[in-house]
Amino acid sequence: MVVEPGKMRLLYLLRMMHEETDADHGLSMPQIIERLAAEGIPAERKAIYRDIDVLREFGIEIKKHHRKTVEYALAQRTFSLPELLLLVDAVQNSRFLTQSKSDALVKTLKKMASKHEAKSLSKRVHVEGRIKTQNESVYLNVDCIHQAMREKRKISFWYFKHDLKKSRKMQRDGKRYIETPVHLVYADGNYYLVTYNDKYADFTTYRVDRMLEIELCEEPATRNSQIANFNAEEFQKCAFGMFRGDMTPMTLLVDESAMSSVIDRFGKDVRLGTPEGNRARVHVSVMESPILFGWLSQFGNAVAIEKPKHLADAYAEHLRSILDMYE
Repeated sequence: MVVEPGKMRLLYLLRMMHEETDADHGLSMPQIIERLAAEGIPAERKAIYRDIDVLREFGIEIKKHHRKTVEYALAQRTFSLPELLLLVDAVQNSRFLTQSKSDALVKTLKKMASKHEAKSLSKRVHVEGRIKTQNESVYLNVDCIHQAMREKRKISFWYFKHDLKKSRKMQRDGKRYIETPVHLVYADGNYYLVTYNDKYADFTTYRVDRMLEIELCEEPATRNSQIANFNAEEFQKCAFGMFRGDMTPMTLLVDESAMSSVIDRFGKDVRLGTPEGNRARVHVSVMESPILFGWLSQFGNAVAIEKPKHLADAYAEHLRSILDMYE
């Protein structure tokens, strides 16, 4: 089917405005006519003025800049340049994305900017020292998990960890897991899936990039009050490194030097006791885990566990076991 050049002109004009113009760069009328002619579309000034009016009527903001010559430019986009810069940084910093998938997403984001703005985005592509996942399927895994939650179905999958030779070692002797997906959590640069396990009547957490060949089951997802009342925000505050453990109330003695880090971890609404000298009591609920002890140890003597005693003793034993390795 042959389309009249006049009908194509509006589309070429819109693409031209999207690719070549922004708040700082425009196109003069002679430039617009020249570019249309290169596409085999002859145009007069009056016809282009009408096309610009049609685009404005449709809601596309085309501005007229009075510079050395009058220029026309797309004034508003879905994402501003600062927003695109943030998105590019987020994509490049995401550990759960492979390098090839990360590059592909950045390429897509650059298409949402003008060619001039895209140069700025290219300067932000490299993130020093970022370790990317090697599991290309993680991108599809997230989509499959979302589908299972929408359709309220269980999923099955293999789960692996690495052995001393850096090879994948399937857990449960290679048997597939069958779980009810409850919530996806993005934490510490990784996606984690919180599931409900029928056998243990409790929640379990898995790294999504370590899940292989996720499949939707015909079996419907488990439904109960535990799942209905699951609070992802509270779970993420309490679970260090998404490591599951027994929930325990804990009182910390925190020096002022470490208070900002504690608030960053538990939120500004964390409960405080009356400050005593240079320390304050901080009351939180946590899940007992080695990851919790690793987090505490970074503060040295600026943060101490006051209660409960069994947790303070466990932390002290954890530190002694580390010292024993070096003696």
